[in-house]
Amino acid sequence: MSHPLYIAFIWHQHQPLYKSPGSGVSLSPSQQYRLPWVRLHGTKDYLDLVLLLERYPKLHQTVNLVPSLILQLEDYIAGTAFDPYLTASLTPDEQLTQQQREFIIQHFFDANHHTLIDPHPRYAQLYQQRQEKGQAWCLANWELPDYGDLLAWHNLAWIDPLFWDDPEIAAWLKQGRNFTLSDRQRIYSKQREILSRIIPQHRKMQEAGQLEVTTTPYTHPILPLLADTNSGRVAVPNMTLPEQRFQWVEDIPRHLRKAWNFYKDRFGQIPRGLWPSEQSVSPAVLPYIINQGFKWICSDEAVLGWTLKHFFHRDGAGNVEQPELLYQPYRLQTAEGDLSIVFRDHRLSDLIGFTYSAMPAKQAAADLVGHLQAIAKMQRDSQSEQPWLVTIALDGENCWEFYPQDGKPFLEALYQSLSDEPHLKLVTVSEFLEEFPATATIPGEQLHSGSWVDGNFTTWIGDRAKNRAWDYLTAARVMLASHPEATEENNPEAWEALYAAEGSDWFWWFGAGHSSNQDAIFDRLFREHLFGIYKALNEPVPPYLKQPVENHQAQANHAPQGFIHPVIDGRGDEQDWDKAGRIEIGGARGTMHNSSVIQRLWYGVDHLNFYLRLDFKSGVAPGRDLPAELNLLWFYPEKTMVNSPVPLADVPDAAPLNYLFHHLLEVNLLTQSIQFREAGDNHQWQPRFSRAQVALNNCLELAVPWADLQVPPDYPLRLILVLADEGRFSNYLPENALIPIEVP
Repeated sequence: MSHPLYIAFIWHQHQPLYKSPGSGVSLSPSQQYRLPWVRLHGTKDYLDLVLLLERYPKLHQTVNLVPSLILQLEDYIAGTAFDPYLTASLTPDEQLTQQQREFIIQHFFDANHHTLIDPHPRYAQLYQQRQEKGQAWCLANWELPDYGDLLAWHNLAWIDPLFWDDPEIAAWLKQGRNFTLSDRQRIYSKQREILSRIIPQHRKMQEAGQLEVTTTPYTHPILPLLADTNSGRVAVPNMTLPEQRFQWVEDIPRHLRKAWNFYKDRFGQIPRGLWPSEQSVSPAVLPYIINQGFKWICSDEAVLGWTLKHFFHRDGAGNVEQPELLYQPYRLQTAEGDLSIVFRDHRLSDLIGFTYSAMPAKQAAADLVGHLQAIAKMQRDSQSEQPWLVTIALDGENCWEFYPQDGKPFLEALYQSLSDEPHLKLVTVSEFLEEFPATATIPGEQLHSGSWVDGNFTTWIGDRAKNRAWDYLTAARVMLASHPEATEENNPEAWEALYAAEGSDWFWWFGAGHSSNQDAIFDRLFREHLFGIYKALNEPVPPYLKQPVENHQAQANHAPQGFIHPVIDGRGDEQDWDKAGRIEIGGARGTMHNSSVIQRLWYGVDHLNFYLRLDFKSGVAPGRDLPAELNLLWFYPEKTMVNSPVPLADVPDAAPLNYLFHHLLEVNLLTQSIQFREAGDNHQWQPRFSRAQVALNNCLELAVPWADLQVPPDYPLRLILVLADEGRFSNYLPENALIPIEVP
């Protein structure tokens, strides 16, 4: 019997606890939420995703709703949650303080401008004024209607296009300007109305069988690190650990029990699946998950790879080799009982999360369906008796900000194709497991300790700032343990503050790896939750909690912090490059220091392209202040292939200039024309076709397709940039180094 290819989409909906327990000063209700993202994502991302799915009844999916997200939604619905953005929005224009005006100009464009600001002419006009003339000019020249319109548009732009046919919303979008306080009050009411439909809609679709709703440990903690911070060394044996070992395994059943009871109360049934926070698992956490009653969990292919001692290679099209290992559920066997686990296809999940937003909707949907059809063919060719299950699991909220119309055209094209394709069947995880229980087994103690990020925990522990935060948390946890009289029943404030501080998000933003415009606020919130523990116990607050965990000034040089999708127009849009790697050139010592015409270098990737940007000193002209020829040369470490030397005169015989390279892209900065070449025999260079894009305006931007380089996924490359004049070496960058690139 031939099976269709079963596919389980799992959308993870999560926000950290922005609600402040207090910071030692009295807080008015309008200050109790530090950030607005529950409210804004609530109007843009949670309801429309399932409403859109409901139109395609053949398609079944799984949605994970984190308890700390639902708690905050309920506060906003009740009208008891106020954040600084909302408070400003509901303030009469003439009563806005100077501090509020500064805050509005700085933060009310916190959105992807391509998708959320540019489509709305009045919002785009205000944004351009701030970008081109600066914040000080806006503060000096804007009049009350400008502030009123910005306050309205910041809220309107985050309302999903699915709701734009609502008569009131349609009228506001058409109105465009001259918004009154009354308009903004009505927009706020509309936000609460949308939020109030989220949980009932999920419950209704679950009861109808089209949806499975899962949960997560109460405030989204990394369970293996709660059990023992030393588990960080399983994947990274030389990891630097916090000074104090955090080992509070008894907190795990507390988080699980609270999530379980919370879910039962909201959905009228018990949960079957658990999304472990950040797909983080370890042998130590399994007994608690089993004892609480969960039937299945999910994690990442990297965790499965480490567990099986198998690396999942992919072919040139990006499809996994030995797919039967990844595309099946497993049964984790423990002394407490068994637990099913599914592992997501990391690349397919990332394509939706980070790449398809940069492609036309129908082309992106066709690409994903094409991958699934290729897997279905592999399944048929294998003549397997067991059906395959492809798990695609990802963040269900943040990626849509980068899609036109919040992803609606992409999802509609995808869902229509999946509905029409007879060999592909979308199921909930529980549906599949009930019909086809896991037959492959993994001894519980063999399960790797890791997360969806490279199969390790370095995102949350191991560098100086993250470890310092763990030490602060440990001290507060020890203090709570020294008060056995402080139970959850008679001192819930202390325990709620602990649960909030144990959430994963604070550690995500501390230290290396991730950065946002609001790192300092995340730092403050973490310390406020710890502060709340001491305050509830009537204990003195350690002085260090009144100082930031780390310095939040922008780093100079740093590695890429995520995928990027810049528009190649030579303008260097700040939002397009905010997650790119950055190397300061102008301020460095050595050869480039003398002229410093190139200020900095930015680089990054997505699944389609490698991206490069060079920032020049103001007024610099190629051919006059800067050599006219830029050469990109790629070196492939530890790979055997034909290579050739840099094809220029007067190249110094010193590393890395005397390396042999495999690909060369020559960019003429005067004409913006390109020539692409590949190394041939006898140290020759052969011309090749390229689809690279180049643009030079106030900076140079380049996009080089991976297809040009013909490298498979998970491949390391190194790059050097060489400047030349009429074929003669002039300079190179970065100095004494190669730019490290990892093909996704």
